[in-house]
Amino acid sequence: MSQTNRRIVLALRPEGPPKPANFRLEEAPMPEVPNDHVLLEAIYLSLDPYMRGRMSDAKSYADPIAIGDVMVGATVSRIKQSRNRDWKEGDIVVAYSGWQTHAISDGSDLRRIDPHAAPISTGLGVLGMTGFSAYAGLRNIGRPKPGETVVVAAASGAVGSVVGQLARIDGARAIGIAGGAEKCAFVKNELGFDAAIDHRDPNFARQLAEACPDGIDVYFENVGGAVWDGVMPLLNNFARVPLCGMISHYNDEALGPPSSDRLPSSMKVIQQKSITVRGFMNVEFIEQQPTFLDEAAGWIADGRLKYREDIVDGLEHAPTAFIGLLEGRNFGKLIVRV
Repeated sequence: MSQTNRRIVLALRPEGPPKPANFRLEEAPMPEVPNDHVLLEAIYLSLDPYMRGRMSDAKSYADPIAIGDVMVGATVSRIKQSRNRDWKEGDIVVAYSGWQTHAISDGSDLRRIDPHAAPISTGLGVLGMTGFSAYAGLRNIGRPKPGETVVVAAASGAVGSVVGQLARIDGARAIGIAGGAEKCAFVKNELGFDAAIDHRDPNFARQLAEACPDGIDVYFENVGGAVWDGVMPLLNNFARVPLCGMISHYNDEALGPPSSDRLPSSMKVIQQKSITVRGFMNVEFIEQQPTFLDEAAGWIADGRLKYREDIVDGLEHAPTAFIGLLEGRNFGKLIVRV
């Protein structure tokens, strides 16, 4: 067994977009395993947009990462050593052990996964937090009915790709918004969305309107910014908007000048059309996770739920990959093979 633990810590809080200098790769002694604990060895590390908020010291739903602490994140890990009767060496688990090769757990935060049921990396994506976020937001807040139109931003990403496919399973039309021709082709041709619109196209708003001739009944928000501007006029009366993320604003340090304030115009439309906008965290619906995992495994097996993973090799490359994630450079669920 290696005698060192490689880890990436927060070196400096970012001002605007993160840079390599905000991270530091360290080596530390291998942690000792107390009674009733296990030693985890990371196989895969999930990279997700929410991590940018944890790098800031602004008040949020979770405490910020302290300077010098390990970057947070979910992993698929192997139990390397166990002193806990509920877990044995060799078990494959989803953990929240962060950007490091090894970690200690008391077992309470682990979820066992079956390595024979699906590739274990899916425990971080389509069968993990991102897949469940899509399910929880769409089923509890979006509630699409057969024949309705569901639009999802970042449709080629880990959450958005699942949202559109679930909408199709529910009998709704699925319109995806993505960046670039390659991602749009994937959304329409491989994932089976009814249409895919490139938000980088100068005619984005017109093309979206043409794809939604009966308006939008459910808009799953992952992006904000100019995409929201194009969606808002098309929202129908009583539309539902699950608010999962706002990645276009995660690097903002301030709200911007008054001329960029979209709140008054947005609130006016929301009020006039009786629109429901509901932010959520998937943990609010955690009791539904076993049902989701059972259903999603079946949909994957019968070909109704497809996924794509963007895998980067080496823990040392996690900072660069994460910076690219916030710039939209990933294609599918972004994972580091530790």
